[in-house]
Amino acid sequence: MNVPNRPYDVLLLDFGGVCLLTPFELHRYLETQLELPTGSVTWMGPFDPSTDDLWRELFASDSLREREYWSRRAALVGESVGRSMTTADYARILYEPPRPELVRPGATRVVADALAAGLGVSVLTNDLRAFHGREWEKSVPLLQQVDHIVDCSDTLILKPDMRAYQRAITFVGVAPERVLFVDDQPLNVQGAADFGMAAVWFDVTDAEQSWNEVATHIGL
Repeated sequence: MNVPNRPYDVLLLDFGGVCLLTPFELHRYLETQLELPTGSVTWMGPFDPSTDDLWRELFASDSLREREYWSRRAALVGESVGRSMTTADYARILYEPPRPELVRPGATRVVADALAAGLGVSVLTNDLRAFHGREWEKSVPLLQQVDHIVDCSDTLILKPDMRAYQRAITFVGVAPERVLFVDDQPLNVQGAADFGMAAVWFDVTDAEQSWNEVATHIGL
C-alpha cells in the first residue's frame, strides 16, 4: 500500500490517552460513582505533576512503569472507599458502559479522515484488553473502524520493547518508515523512533491541538 502524495501509509495509534480520555480527566465522574466528596481526588498526573508523587516517580527513574502506576493508583482509590480494587476494577468504574464522550473528538475526526483518504489506521496498545476486556472493546465504534488492534496484553511484550513494534509492523504490512506512530508516553515514542518509525508525542493536556498536529503530519 502506498498512498500518493502522502508522507505515510499507516497511522499507528496508542489508544488510552491518545484516543480515550485519561482517568485524570474523569476524576469528578469517579467521585460521583464512589460517592466521594467533590474535589477529593487531587492527583493529576501530566495535568499537574506537582500534585502527583507517583507520576513524578514514573518519569524520574526506571523503578516504576505505567502499569504499576495504575495498579497503585487503583489500590489507593479502593482504600479511600474501604475496599480492594484492581486496575481492571478501576477501569470498569470509569469506562463502563462505553459511551461516546469517552473518545476524543479529534480521534473520531482524524481516524475517519485518514481512512477516507486511503491511509491504513491501526492501534498499538499495551493495556486495552488487560484493563477493559474484549467485550468492552467490541462496543467502541472507533475500535471497530480501524484495520488492526495490536494489543500487547495478548503477549505481555509491552512498548517500548522493540518486539512490540515489530509485531505491529507484521500486522500492518508496511515498512517502519511508512508508519506514523502516536503515543502519549515519551518512552514509547522513543522506542518507536529507535525501531525506525516516524513517531510523535501526544500531549494529553492539549489533546485537540495534538490531534490537529497528527492530521498535519499525515497530510490531511
